[in-house]
Amino acid sequence: MKKFFIILISFFRLIKILKREYLNKTINLKMDKNNFQQITFGGGCFWCVESCFNILKGVESAISGYSGGHKDNPTYEEVCTGETGHAEVVQITYDPAIISYEQLMDIFFFLHDPTQLNRQGNDIGNQYRSVIYYKDDAEKAKAEEAIKASQESGRWSGTYVTELTPFEKFWPAEQYHQGYYNENPTQPYCSAVVGPKIQKFKKYFGELGMLETDSQ
Repeated sequence: MKKFFIILISFFRLIKILKREYLNKTINLKMDKNNFQQITFGGGCFWCVESCFNILKGVESAISGYSGGHKDNPTYEEVCTGETGHAEVVQITYDPAIISYEQLMDIFFFLHDPTQLNRQGNDIGNQYRSVIYYKDDAEKAKAEEAIKASQESGRWSGTYVTELTPFEKFWPAEQYHQGYYNENPTQPYCSAVVGPKIQKFKKYFGELGMLETDSQ
């Protein structure tokens, strides 16, 4: 009987290993800079969104910034007033051979509540709106399909209010915003809001083998 249980345990361990290898079979590929694409979206405070996307396999960079407004070179202070029309966004450069547009969208909807209008939790204002910026009709169609798929999944209760807006301009945020959480993990907002979100993200997508090894 003991031998039987040892064999059974070994079998389940093998299944687990094979499952992880299957999940990793594409995302372990080396990124090809000639294949890079970009996507820009906003899902509340960019500190959390940027930190999470930067540790995904297949993502070359995730940069915090501003899009969708009517003022050139906006500052963080100006955007925070809500009067410039910009959203806090993250622009992601990625290799679609390793991580797909659909996977990025799934993660995007995992990280924020797309049913909240012009806010995320206690962060209130149109700068925190849920928004996807598309570059052409084909990308718009993919974004519409991603919104539909996420809403039908039942992940969030309620109607999605995510905006679909033509991409015009991305303004990188001030340097101190880039990698903000990594540099300021004990800052009150980071420890209370950003940190728990990142840990939840790491647990879920780490188990799927989608994170860089040194970030898990």
